[in-house]
Amino acid sequence: MLNFDCFRQNANRGRPERRLSLGEYRRAESWSKYLVSDGGEIKEGEEEWSADMSELFIGDKFAKGRHSRIYRGMYKQREVAIKIVSQPEEDEILALSLEMQFKSEVSFLLCLQHPNIVGFVAACKKPPVFCIITEYLSGGSLRRYLHKQEPHSLPLKLVVKLSLDIARGMSYLHSQGILHRDLKSENLLLAEDMSVKVADFGISCLESQCGDAKGFTGTYRWMAPEMIKGKHHTRKVDVYSFGIVLWELLTALTPFSDMTPEQAAFAVAQKNARPPIPADCPPALGRLITQCWSANPETRPQFDKIVSILETWSEGLQQDPTLFLSLKSVERRGLVGRFQDALQSSGLLRL
Repeated sequence: MLNFDCFRQNANRGRPERRLSLGEYRRAESWSKYLVSDGGEIKEGEEEWSADMSELFIGDKFAKGRHSRIYRGMYKQREVAIKIVSQPEEDEILALSLEMQFKSEVSFLLCLQHPNIVGFVAACKKPPVFCIITEYLSGGSLRRYLHKQEPHSLPLKLVVKLSLDIARGMSYLHSQGILHRDLKSENLLLAEDMSVKVADFGISCLESQCGDAKGFTGTYRWMAPEMIKGKHHTRKVDVYSFGIVLWELLTALTPFSDMTPEQAAFAVAQKNARPPIPADCPPALGRLITQCWSANPETRPQFDKIVSILETWSEGLQQDPTLFLSLKSVERRGLVGRFQDALQSSGLLRL
């Protein structure tokens, strides 16, 4: 579980990176009227987490959410990502919800330190604008990367590598007692070396405090059926979402692309619909995906088990790149024994 003493550790991590161009610096000036200050206090006694806004320069926007915009920038000579959330004046309930999400996201980021979790730098609370500064990852989102690929084109070795990074980040998150609740390719960021980091904890919660999902604002295409129905949920909702992400890695396609988000939600919750697993999907990988997005949360594997499976596969692929070809190809190459041994050692046959 979380150790909240870590709120008082130093947040400045990472080494300085490339400076922004003069043009990018000048474009930041338009934000001065909102964010010029010595930083906003997040909580009494925690001023050390407040950003010195005189050191922050905002460049180009590279992503946006429902109520936020994300910019590339510089903070204390370090290249960063800047998430800016603006409260709507006309909707007090939404404004309060966004402020609560900001506080929640900062509180989680302060304590999370893992190679596969995006790194926190600083934050500023100056209503009606909130700002969260994190490390900048040059590869952008996994979703953007996949949309640039041809369907079904990612090498299996890369699929396993990326999914293992995600699973390790999520295993760590769950070990801290935190549910992400919005795991999707848009919230997975790629570094220059193609490592993956989990990001965006705005609607995350402590597992002990999550309750039901009534009024929840997650993303339907990746959302577990119990959340769509507004029922009580556990960490297994993240495992379901991971199954959808694993399918994305395998296909480089958008789940339920022929449906609206609302139609997808109805199909998942009422008809037990799932994206179609390709006919040439390696059987072991197909079984793992199916287990992850099972309608019964109890039968979905824990992330530490998923990590163990993927680590075994990764090691096997290093030794034999043909290990996870389709079953027909494996039989043709006389590799059935090695294939089954790998499955048994990974534990997948017992899932």
